[in-house]
Amino acid sequence: MSVEYSGKGDPARSLALLWRTSEPTGRKGKPELGVERIVRAAIEVADAEGLQALSMRRVAERLGVGTMSLYTYVPGKPELFDLMLDTVYGETARPADVPGGWRGRLEQIARENWALYLRHPWLLQVAANRPVLGPHLTAKYDYELRAVDGIGLTDVEMDSVITLITGFVHGTARGAVEAAQAESMTGLSDEQWWAAHAPFLSRIADPARFPTASRVGQAAGEALNSAYSPEHAFEFGLQRVLDGIEALVKQRTGG
Repeated sequence: MSVEYSGKGDPARSLALLWRTSEPTGRKGKPELGVERIVRAAIEVADAEGLQALSMRRVAERLGVGTMSLYTYVPGKPELFDLMLDTVYGETARPADVPGGWRGRLEQIARENWALYLRHPWLLQVAANRPVLGPHLTAKYDYELRAVDGIGLTDVEMDSVITLITGFVHGTARGAVEAAQAESMTGLSDEQWWAAHAPFLSRIADPARFPTASRVGQAAGEALNSAYSPEHAFEFGLQRVLDGIEALVKQRTGG
């Protein structure tokens, strides 16, 4: 899976578009075309075909317009990519009241990010070290930080906790997307793959030689109905991450 980087466009032009400090004026005869519609079309292309298919030409085709008409509104693909990212970051729900205290708030944040990745798998191809400095990502980050504000952590620890949660979700979401794509990419469901390999595995998987792997692998396979369950990995892992954060909070507050 190739990696894409945000912020590759002209900073001034990208930020002006992200924060809508200047709205481009369309050509006469195309009043329906604008930044919002172009961005939505680009997201639809990426959702359906992946980032590798994204281009100004492909977006124009989806909109039924000439490619050059897009440049009236968006300088190029790098700026369009930043707009796409900030737009989808605005999709996460941010309720004011979440039961369960800070732990419940972090769990809600994790589930929103999980759902976001599953809706837009191409987000997993985006490097996170250069964030898009747009209004939606800024609002998302501010909301997530407020989930752990005032619980005894330092500002740096608050940032680190959010990074830990979102990083965990990113990793498990990648596994979920890869599992979902496996059947279409290989032509085999998990059940079909295991059925094809079972006769050979029975010959080489010697319980006497690999007693622990045989016992645990069988137990996990029977419980999960698969060698790997992304949903189980997410649910189990999320609670263990929250347990670790709880230990830190207790250490800081003497609880």
